[in-house]
Amino acid sequence: MIRYVAYFRVSTARQGQSGLGLEAQQAAVRAFVGQDAVLVAEYTEIESGRKNSRPQLHAAITRAKQEAAVLLVAKLDRLARNVAFLATLMESHVRFKAVDLPAADEFTLHILAAVAQKEATAIATRT
Repeated sequence: MIRYVAYFRVSTARQGQSGLGLEAQQAAVRAFVGQDAVLVAEYTEIESGRKNSRPQLHAAITRAKQEAAVLLVAKLDRLARNVAFLATLMESHVRFKAVDLPAADEFTLHILAAVAQKEATAIATRT
C-alpha cells in the first residue's frame, strides 16, 4: 500500500482564512489517495511558493523520508515555483507527486517548474 504525506499551501493569509484554496487542494488529494493508499500526515502552510524556507514543507519532507512515503501535493505550483528548489528536491531522492500531473516524468516537471517560476515573476510584477 502506498503511503503519502500531503502538503497544502496557499500564498496569503486571506486565502488561508477563506479556506477555499485549501479545501480544493484537500479534496483533490483525498480523491487521489482513495482507498488504495494511506495518508499518514498532512501539513498546511500560508506562504509564498517563491520562498524556499517554508517550515511546514520541510517538516512534510522530513516526515515523508521517515515514513518512506511519497510527498503529495494537489498541484505542482503548490510545492514550488522555483526550478532550483524542485531540482534540489529531485536530487535529494524524496519521492513526490502532484495530483494534477500524476504521470509526469522529471523532464516534464522541470519544464513545468520553469513555467511556474515565470508565472511567479509575472504575479510579483502585477502586484
